[in-house]
Amino acid sequence: MLEAVDIAKSFGEVQALAGASFSLAPGEVHGLVGENGAGKSTLIKVLSGVLRPDRGQVFLNGRRVVVPSPAVARRLGLGTVFQELTLLRWMTVAENLLLDDLPRGRGGLVQRRKLADRAAAVLSSYGVESIDPLEVPDRLSLADQQILEIVRTLRRQPSILLLDEPTASLSAGQVDWLFAQVRRFRTEGGSVVFTSHRWKEVEELVDRLTVFRNGRDVATRERLDESEAVVLMTGRRLGEMYPPVPTATSEDVLLEVREVRSNVLDGVSFSVRRGEILGIGGLAGQGQRELFLTLFGARRAKGGEIVVGGQRRRIRRPKDAIRSGLGIALVPEDRKQEGLLLPLSVRDNLTLPVVGRFAIAGLIRRAEERRHVGELIARLQVKTTRSGSQAVETLSGGNQQKVLIGRWLLAGAQVLLLYDITRGVDLGTKHDLYKLVAELAEAGHAIVFYSSDTDETAHLCQRVLVMREGRVVRELAGAQVEPEAIVAASVMETAEV
Repeated sequence: MLEAVDIAKSFGEVQALAGASFSLAPGEVHGLVGENGAGKSTLIKVLSGVLRPDRGQVFLNGRRVVVPSPAVARRLGLGTVFQELTLLRWMTVAENLLLDDLPRGRGGLVQRRKLADRAAAVLSSYGVESIDPLEVPDRLSLADQQILEIVRTLRRQPSILLLDEPTASLSAGQVDWLFAQVRRFRTEGGSVVFTSHRWKEVEELVDRLTVFRNGRDVATRERLDESEAVVLMTGRRLGEMYPPVPTATSEDVLLEVREVRSNVLDGVSFSVRRGEILGIGGLAGQGQRELFLTLFGARRAKGGEIVVGGQRRRIRRPKDAIRSGLGIALVPEDRKQEGLLLPLSVRDNLTLPVVGRFAIAGLIRRAEERRHVGELIARLQVKTTRSGSQAVETLSGGNQQKVLIGRWLLAGAQVLLLYDITRGVDLGTKHDLYKLVAELAEAGHAIVFYSSDTDETAHLCQRVLVMREGRVVRELAGAQVEPEAIVAASVMETAEV
């Protein structure tokens, strides 16, 4: 039904695709797997008309086609849910959903009164009842934005659905919803290309899969076990997926939170020692995100105290957190919207908080800046030019995450708030990030860690605080820190701090 043959695409010095090929059969769910930067997203953008390939051919139903734009792709029956959200953030949910089919009356004027009802009916037809049609995307959770993006694409009734990391921000229940939509789409005659870094999802959903490495397809199989897939994707065998949990022997408390309250938080208290990785667990949407944003000053607390390095600090904005003695830094879940300045270079994103350190009389000493940036790029194994001149938006998701972490290492922050940092990251890069988190703890950083993957929280953290309805309901430590215990504490009815 769809075939890509010998597709190549470069971004300056970086070869994103180097002769990649794959084919999609009618009624098939075909998985594309590989490390971040292997070329999966670039290939989907080529098929969707977002990027022009340097060479290669695309065939649709046996006929060669040229896809110069997303509009042409839609006319050819290709519907894409991109890894980066494409919602118009200043428009309502209804306007985003019905943009190409707005209800109009006399003179072609939009009938705004009908917008909300029609959008609600569309959402309901896909089993979505929780999204307000009159809300704007910026006020929705990242997961709800992703669901809106998926429904908008499905509503256009494509014959081929291209899903690029659609589950990265979804909860387990929402993933089940998506898989039900995909199976219904296939039953109705559609074909699907699906990418995910969660191997269990790939095993559950796809009929065949193609493995990518360094911009090339290296294997196409109907079935593949995870260990063999890792070898094909990375070219190396990984040892234990998780590094040993470092032991926090210091009694030096770097961060203490005392009865912090807000519209969402209900008297949250805890402390983190030097060298400790403290996990924040619980079901999604129980106040974890608000806690991280409040500690970083991106949300205002209504009460309580934050003590950094033994001194009480007023943190009302991110600048206060960054400058709070030892420094508090946040690596957010949405690296593109909340963390990085995408058009700028890797170097500029790394040095953003401390650019004054490299300046004399207002002039930046570029040689000194490049030296520090080069050392950090080598330490974190960021796949980019050593000078960091490459635009950060051209990096893979995992490498962008490394840039965000590197920024705060360069700034000297001692308290790191790591919020779902492996979301949308491949197996090999996850392994690298796990090692990095353990190394940062061993180097004396205090780390507060949240992940939508309970296994990550259980395997990386010495202690876990489980949140429910904006408060801590259970503390697990030592042998208690098991995935099953975290899940059990997340759904219990009584607080047991």
